[in-house]
Amino acid sequence: MFNSKYSKVLTVILIVVIIGIVATVGYFVYDIYVVKAKNNKAQEVLEEFSNASVRREFEEGDKKENSSAQNPLDSINSVDSNPVTTNPEKVYMEGYEVMGTIEIPKTNLNLPILAEVTKKSLETSVAILYGVGLNEPGNTTIVGHNYRNGLFFSDNKKLAVGDVIYITDQTGNRVAYEIYDCFQTTPSDAQYMERDTEGAREISLSTCTDNSKARLILLAKEK
Repeated sequence: MFNSKYSKVLTVILIVVIIGIVATVGYFVYDIYVVKAKNNKAQEVLEEFSNASVRREFEEGDKKENSSAQNPLDSINSVDSNPVTTNPEKVYMEGYEVMGTIEIPKTNLNLPILAEVTKKSLETSVAILYGVGLNEPGNTTIVGHNYRNGLFFSDNKKLAVGDVIYITDQTGNRVAYEIYDCFQTTPSDAQYMERDTEGAREISLSTCTDNSKARLILLAKEK
């Protein structure tokens, strides 16, 4: 009888262990799937954004060529009663406008930068939290999650002073920024966002530390 009870206990323990192993494997498989799916989506949007930038550059060049070739008297002798204005082509990701892209060679990161910070946008990519705008004089802060699985800003802790970040804006202008400071601060600290850059172009990257108790901040200025 003792052996029978012992056997039942071992069976229960074995079942619990098997369930635990299956759950753990399932979690890691799902995590890998999520990372791959998000990376694939990001690459699609990056390609679309790049194509849109090329089209904008081509259209601007075509307009300048036509303008230089036009007879100045034509603008005096003719009046367009229905002028047509065209806005630059916009690219969206999950409903959020893509303002540009961020590349960090050291961590193999290449992501769209979304226009606003919401719960959904930060589950989609990185986003602009504060600032003057990408590649504009002054500071622009870009925030992203640290999921500790390689997604978004998970690998920012691997970056150091001297590492380079590339930001491409909607005009197709690609600017290199060099990290000059790395530090941790409280979640409520916003002083680094409002710093005076004296007219220089700078960016700040913000993400959670691995224990989520603080913020890891990277400051970078145009090379």
